[in-house]
This record gives sequence, C-alpha cells and structure tokens, in this order.
Amino acid sequence: MEVNPSFCTIFAPEMTEKTEETEMKDGFFSMRWLLAKVKRYPLSCLLTAAIWVACLMPVPETPLSDVSFFDKWVHMAMYLVLVSLIWWEYMRSHRPSANGQKTTSLRKLLLGGWLAPLLMGGLIELAQAYLTAGNRSGEWLDFLANGTGATLGALTCMLLAKCLAKV
Repeated sequence: MEVNPSFCTIFAPEMTEKTEETEMKDGFFSMRWLLAKVKRYPLSCLLTAAIWVACLMPVPETPLSDVSFFDKWVHMAMYLVLVSLIWWEYMRSHRPSANGQKTTSLRKLLLGGWLAPLLMGGLIELAQAYLTAGNRSGEWLDFLANGTGATLGALTCMLLAKCLAKV
C-alpha cells in the first residue's frame, strides 16, 4: 500500500519505515490497515457511516410514519444494499491474478460482508436503546430486519457470483 510520505512524517512517523511484514505485527487496527480498508472499500465505508448517522439521529415525523412496518423495510433495504456493496467492492479488488489463481475467500466474505454488518446492526440497536436519551429505541424487530436484509444481500451476491462464473 502506498501512503503519502508527508502524511506519515507529520501524523505517524513510525509508518514511513514499516514494511508489509512488520505491518502485520502492529495489530489488527493499525493506521495503515485502516487506510488500506478505506481505500479498498470507499463506498462501503461511506454507507456504513451514513447508516450510523441515520440510525442515531432523531427521526422526523413524515407521512410514511403511518405505514405499517415501514421502518423495518428501510432497515432491510439498508443492510441489503450495504452487504451487496461490500461484496461488490471485495470481488472488484480481489480479481483472479494473471496466472489464474483464485484470490477470493468465501470465509472472509461471510465474516466481513455478512457477519460484520449484522453485528453492526446489533450495536446500533444497543446504542439506540442506551445512548440516545430516549430519542430512539432499540428494537429486536429492527435487528431481525437488519439480519434479513444482510442475508438476502449475501445470498443474492452468492447467486450472482455463481452465475457470472459460468459465463
């Protein structure tokens, strides 16, 4: 990964002398690791931040508030799009190499592209219940809608990848 040298010397001088081998010894959440993920998954990171903001701000009253389970459909759609976007960015950045070696991992996709958004949905529901001073409420049905959307997104992407692999 290329890092701007001026950024490194100002904010993290220790990053300028690191190699890829020593980067792994820094721990899971090193600055270099975080920058690499943001660079590799920019749209997913942007959507994740938007979901956090939207889910923690007070909900304005709208005419759609009267529609039964409307918020559940919104939760399902948000997580379907998020998981689909993560999978698309993963597949885009892990194309087969020139010698035909497979560089994708279903395990990594399931952990980062299904389980991580699902856990994020649970954390958001807990944050709504305990950190919003009564402006929002955490609900089990919201978490179920998040999980349904994430699962539908993952299944859709798996089927799409299988179909495209045959072409």
